[in-house]
Amino acid sequence: MRDIPTSRLEEWKARGFHPENCPVRQVLDHVAAKWTVLVLLELERGPRRFNVLGRALPDISKRMLTQSLRGLERDGLVRRRVFDTKPPSVEYALTDLGRAMLDPLGALVAWAEARMPEIEAARRTFDAAE
Repeated sequence: MRDIPTSRLEEWKARGFHPENCPVRQVLDHVAAKWTVLVLLELERGPRRFNVLGRALPDISKRMLTQSLRGLERDGLVRRRVFDTKPPSVEYALTDLGRAMLDPLGALVAWAEARMPEIEAARRTFDAAE
């Protein structure tokens, strides 16, 4: 009888996997947020102050940019640095962990760019059938 390879999900379940503590889900929930990838790609160019990030991503609200940066900081992907100026200024930069995320993220971005025409065609076909 031929061995059938087990999927990663099957392996996790065998080790007592629970969806609420899935490490992949925890990372993907954050990365899949609308602004996270764009913030990380902007910080790839180097440290940025809050307003510079806001101007680079003009569609994002200040509240959403703040939430995105806090989440990235909490996960250890971004470092927040406060300068003792009047008024205080804040700069954000990728950490080593954040920079390490750029390679797999870059692969996903490249895939999305290359496959977008196929995705758009599939959407048109789906929408036409509705």
